[in-house]
Amino acid sequence: MSRPASRSHLGTRDGQGTNFFIFELGAKRLEALRELVPGMVRLAVLVDPSNAEITAGNIKEVEPAARTMGLQIRILEARNAGEIDAAFASFARERPDALIVSSGPLFTSRRVQLVLLATRHGIPTSYPDPEHVEVGGLMSYGAGRAEAYRQIGIYAGRILKGANPADLPVVQSTKFELCINLQAARLLGLEVPATILARADEVIE
Repeated sequence: MSRPASRSHLGTRDGQGTNFFIFELGAKRLEALRELVPGMVRLAVLVDPSNAEITAGNIKEVEPAARTMGLQIRILEARNAGEIDAAFASFARERPDALIVSSGPLFTSRRVQLVLLATRHGIPTSYPDPEHVEVGGLMSYGAGRAEAYRQIGIYAGRILKGANPADLPVVQSTKFELCINLQAARLLGLEVPATILARADEVIE
């Protein structure tokens, strides 16, 4: 999948730091989800409003892409495990065709809860991290973990050797990984297109 044009920085100040494109991948994730669920009309996006920057970035990316595709979009908020349960409970009343889970530490730490709820409600869901796919989630698209850890190590090493962080250039992720869980797809009654399988960096049987 192509590299996004915009960017964000982790642990940065005035443009320095490591850049893992935390929320600029939203439109790309939606494209892949639409390919997997071509008949979707209603899209839900789950965000954590306590992380304002990431939430605003995700919404800014996904909303225009969804409208371009002619999708109805609903933003759901969750700040903790209880609010995640409440968000999924609302799906019984207003059932979306698919769900995108935003980036952020809350949703990474609650990945098992998210995957179990998505499976229970039968909602095709795109996650920000491969860790979600490894515990049974349908799909994820984001910066490659090995590449991310390598870039952090390089950056930290330069600082430990005496470099001033303000003088260092932004270290950017250059590899993005699409992960697919075929068992999750089967449980949802989805057939994974050959085009997605060909692009996938990791396929979990």
